[in-house]
Amino acid sequence: MKASAEVQDKIVFFMEAAIGQAKKSLSEGGIPIGSVLVKDGKIIGSGHNKRVQDNDPIIHAEIDCLRNAGRIGSYKGTVLYSTLMPCYLCAGAVVQFGIGKVIAGESQSFEGAADFMKSMGVEVVDLNLDECKQLMRDFIHSNPELWNEDIGQLQEEIED
Repeated sequence: MKASAEVQDKIVFFMEAAIGQAKKSLSEGGIPIGSVLVKDGKIIGSGHNKRVQDNDPIIHAEIDCLRNAGRIGSYKGTVLYSTLMPCYLCAGAVVQFGIGKVIAGESQSFEGAADFMKSMGVEVVDLNLDECKQLMRDFIHSNPELWNEDIGQLQEEIED
């Protein structure tokens, strides 16, 4: 079933906002992953990966986004957009807070935790966007050690 043109336009608008956050992170010397949280058709929080900028291993894009949204009471009806499929840390937050839908820009660069979220009743959509894939490809090519650190794969493990 194909989404209506209006729904498609909203998805594009929100994903473009997440991509803008990813580019902001890259411009700050960080990892280009961005996220926005949408409720009732409005962005209520946005964020980007700040692991490098803040020297904090927990500040993934989705976590930064949720922090910036603040306490909203119920997350029922919210949609989390992320340029990259959320990892298990971020997927855990999605499940913990009851976010019902995650729309990811891509999962080719990093498989993430789509199956886990689906098993917990979260609707997961992978848009497989070329722009998101290219952003990550360029970053990973230029920063392989930083990327491997971000996904928890140390260089020693890669060489084994």
